Amino acid sequence: MSAPTSRGRRRWLIGATAIAGGVAFGTYWVRGEPHNPLRDDLAEGVAVFNPWVKITAHQVILIVPHTDLGQGVASMQAALIAEELDIGLDQVETEFGLPSAAYYNTAIGADLVPFASTDDSMLAGAVRGAMGIFIKLNGLQSTGGSSSVPDSFVKLRMAGAVARETLKQAAAVRTGLAPDQLRTEDGAVVLPDGSRLAYTALAADAAALEPVTDVRLRDPSQWRLIGKPMQRRDILAKSMGAATYTIDLRMPGMLHASLRCSPRRGALIRYDAGKAQTMRGVIKVVPVENGVAVIADNTWRAMRALDAIEFEWAPAPFPPDSRAHWEAVAASFVDDRLDRRWRDDGNVDTVLGTGRFASAEFRAPYLAHQPMEPLSAVVRVGDGAVDIWAAHQVPRTAADKVAAITGHDVDRVRLHNQFAGGSFGHRLEFDFVTRAAEVANQYRGAPIKLTYSREEDFRQEFPRPLGMARGSGAVADGRVQAFDLAIAVPSVMRSQLGRLGQPALGPDVQSAAGAWNLPYAIPNFRVSAYNVNGLMPVSSWRSVGASLAGFFADAWLDELIQLAGADPLQERLRLCNDPVARKVLEAVAEMSGWGEPIEQGRGRGVAFVNSFGVPTAEVVEVSQTDRGIRIDAVFVAADVGRVVDPVNFDNQVKGAVVWGLGHAMGCELTLADGIIEQRNFDTHAGMRIWQCPKITVRGLENARNIRGVGEPPVPPAAPALANAIFKVTGQRLREMPFGRHVRFA
Repeated sequence: MSAPTSRGRRRWLIGATAIAGGVAFGTYWVRGEPHNPLRDDLAEGVAVFNPWVKITAHQVILIVPHTDLGQGVASMQAALIAEELDIGLDQVETEFGLPSAAYYNTAIGADLVPFASTDDSMLAGAVRGAMGIFIKLNGLQSTGGSSSVPDSFVKLRMAGAVARETLKQAAAVRTGLAPDQLRTEDGAVVLPDGSRLAYTALAADAAALEPVTDVRLRDPSQWRLIGKPMQRRDILAKSMGAATYTIDLRMPGMLHASLRCSPRRGALIRYDAGKAQTMRGVIKVVPVENGVAVIADNTWRAMRALDAIEFEWAPAPFPPDSRAHWEAVAASFVDDRLDRRWRDDGNVDTVLGTGRFASAEFRAPYLAHQPMEPLSAVVRVGDGAVDIWAAHQVPRTAADKVAAITGHDVDRVRLHNQFAGGSFGHRLEFDFVTRAAEVANQYRGAPIKLTYSREEDFRQEFPRPLGMARGSGAVADGRVQAFDLAIAVPSVMRSQLGRLGQPALGPDVQSAAGAWNLPYAIPNFRVSAYNVNGLMPVSSWRSVGASLAGFFADAWLDELIQLAGADPLQERLRLCNDPVARKVLEAVAEMSGWGEPIEQGRGRGVAFVNSFGVPTAEVVEVSQTDRGIRIDAVFVAADVGRVVDPVNFDNQVKGAVVWGLGHAMGCELTLADGIIEQRNFDTHAGMRIWQCPKITVRGLENARNIRGVGEPPVPPAAPALANAIFKVTGQRLREMPFGRHVRFA
């Protein structure tokens, strides 16, 4: 793949050099570890080995630093620690822990730099390393970008190993035996005579020792948990309806609130709450940013009172209707909007004038996150401290923002992270926490639970951006010779960082993610990204930029392959220049029986996208029926380097496929008078249960680096479906949702 080019490359290198130079004289700070928060207010006799393991006389407690958004990460993190600690998952308790710099996530930085995941050059390594240093020094605690497994895989096993060896040292001190005469098993240190000292019985002894940090990780042949099917720790409670989310929390003296904010993202000009203040159960009506909240004795009464308030809203600070948004996107394919030419191999312009030439335009709409649990947070503001109960993906930053609202020192703001009923990027935003803090700050002392109505959740969306791509290409001698793709999309990173008051340095790495990093040796290959400015604020959505650009790129490549008269999968294999990606394509071909005859009225489509470092290939099979297109089967192969839990891996992939297909079929957000028109699941409908195909999954482990799989299966779903529909109907679908153009059974 081509090296970074243009002004964007220089800005990245300058930034990286500044970071590296800045830490050259601060080696102590780079090598040192942040303060261990578990040592704060530590009770006597409690052993703390690192920020992740705490043992009392009664229990082993494992801290899981990443937010569990329904993806099972809490169980995964506990399993990694337990693997080296020699303890069963049924023998531990887990806690999310308070926000702390100790839980920094350097893995997320790998996808914040403008290098392909397959780029092992010295420059790529240096910039990734500099980004990791920057994240560590700033203590960025975050969950996102499918980074929880790569961030945790070594770090948490080391945490378990340190605890294990320190417990052995404690047993050695107590018994007079040498540590190498001892072993650990099932939550205990085992002596040569077979007698056992439970970890809990050794807690006080271990508390008096310095942790043993010179440890070695177990060989994979000795693993008890990793790579084996596991039962997630939360699955029973969730299956029984007993799991507790923020929206379920009940506390003594709790009050309830809901809000109504500008549906146009503008200012509140005036409001009349006279009638609402007299309604049953209403305690107080308070202003919040761009809106009003009602505090009441229950959520329903708060929401009813909001309906009684008269509002006058300012116009939207962006074009008021969808047509104007699309016009703004279309007008952005100009030189002064070029964010970066992400790839420029060969000589595209020269070759486009030869052979058979084609061009096309693709579109993808705004999309909502729509997690099943609406946005909610509980905040209690006291004179000395603030407590927050919410599910948030960047808890330290959320605590900082609340501290600024309430006037407390940030170390007196405690965010108790919760299980989330979904996110898909929604809980990377801060408005639901800061507005809850605004409300609670005006009624101090009581815990106040702020709950968004489903309609308000939709109205206050920071959606997945809309985007457009223009493709051109040429084929000759049955092969793809030139591939050109220009993408225009609002920048997610600039929008999100802008809300944090932070500048965005360099090009947005997500604008063309999933397109420029395709592992294909097309002789003339160009991918460009253009900025679209002045539209509504946008946010990260499951698989972020690849959810658009992956569709644009693979669907366009499929059209060129068809124009060349080549087989869609065989031509992808011929072009593929990455051995790991090749094995993924070969696996999905074998799984789906690609090349075998398929009956009349049925079609297969294949797609490949690499997002967040995970090469993923999917084959979709469809049928043409009297009721419309039916999706019969999906085959998925993905390589994450190491599958931690095959059961959860299978579920994650299947969920991502359903998510990707459902949104491609029928979801979009549209605007009228500056307001999002869709208000609930009925008007932003994903896949229905009767439409769900049989999904077959295979996890490969050829990649050198460990990766996560929560997002990568999303991007290939839409192009694979579009390519399959073409096979059965002859119709190319270049605009999502596809339901605008075909009917689904």
